[in-house]
Amino acid sequence: MGTLYIDRKDLHIKLDGHAIAFYANGERKGTVPVNPLKRVIIIGHVSIETPVLHKLVSENVSVLFLSGKRLRFCGMLHGRLHNNGILRVNQYQKSLSAFAEELPREIIVKKIAQQREFLMSARENRPDLRFPLTDAAGILDTILETLSNSGPDMAQIRGYEGGASATYFRAFTKMFPDSLKFSKRTRRPPEDPVNAMLSLCYTLLHYETVREIEVIGLDPTIGFLHRFEYGRESLACDLVELFRTDVDRFVRDLFRERTFSARDFALNDERPGCYLKKESRQRFYPLYEDWAKAIRPEIVKEVRALAVRIMDGQDIISE
Repeated sequence: MGTLYIDRKDLHIKLDGHAIAFYANGERKGTVPVNPLKRVIIIGHVSIETPVLHKLVSENVSVLFLSGKRLRFCGMLHGRLHNNGILRVNQYQKSLSAFAEELPREIIVKKIAQQREFLMSARENRPDLRFPLTDAAGILDTILETLSNSGPDMAQIRGYEGGASATYFRAFTKMFPDSLKFSKRTRRPPEDPVNAMLSLCYTLLHYETVREIEVIGLDPTIGFLHRFEYGRESLACDLVELFRTDVDRFVRDLFRERTFSARDFALNDERPGCYLKKESRQRFYPLYEDWAKAIRPEIVKEVRALAVRIMDGQDIISE
């Protein structure tokens, strides 16, 4: 078990030796050993004693805090991070060099190629969508061919990316039944069950990536494709682009297999937006963990490869 989800109101959490103990209304409900953990995700209002946090950070367990209903990011707690200051200095220098155009081009090309591959593979099970999926994949082919030339500058490349995303999502929305009311990508707030699930998965994946970036010693706020914006982990945004299609396929499968339906979501409950209900989140977490087991090593691989490139080929020693 690498991830512990705590999603129950009015819990009191204490340290019991090398384990975390959970209490509700003064009654002990169970324990979880700290040793197997790499991350703890705390949702909503719980009471947690300071020794628990001390133990987690001393064991290099990351703690992610999310709000209760909307799973909005509230903060993250880490243990000891990497001491390689030279890596960050090189990252800052690279962000002001030609590398700041080289890497975004590579990310965009990979992302569009993955989108095309997903659309083409989706045709096998959806003969009714063969024409729109083939048509969209053809447009992405044309964009990829254009980007393979050295001509377009970054402004043009970003324009092509925007066009590719619009084309992709027009096709992607057709994979879902009309009852889910998924007609376009919406967020802050998501307006339908599919957007709610996409946003939740993207959020979790984003902070998985932030964790690996910080552990290896890079600065998550200094990106290349996503330029600096106060308070945003732009480098994590860059690397998440490489895994968005994996998320899209995962979400498509959750609804295609009817693991979740519109009944699992609350719409405009107290505040605008569509969100996964608490009881449905309990089913979601193990499914996400099963899926994430294959993705996490790939995230680590991409982060390490980027760090090595930033250090001009010099390997990185993890701590």
